[in-house]
Amino acid sequence: MKSLTLTLPEETNEQEVKMAVAAMLFDKGILSSGQAAEYAGITKREFLTTVGNYGVSIFGETPEDLEKYN
Repeated sequence: MKSLTLTLPEETNEQEVKMAVAAMLFDKGILSSGQAAEYAGITKREFLTTVGNYGVSIFGETPEDLEKYN
């Protein structure tokens, strides 16, 4: 596993950054939902219910994919 250190402004919400990174890595297929949840420090259920707020589908389909079926 690789490590990355970020220096962020003091007022940065660390949990929000972790969730955004976890969502992006999940969306790209780099992390499973369980791994992403663990990285974000939340339960898998919590991750799956909030990842949509970051524009990520838990079903792996984009809005464009869904439009093809309409």
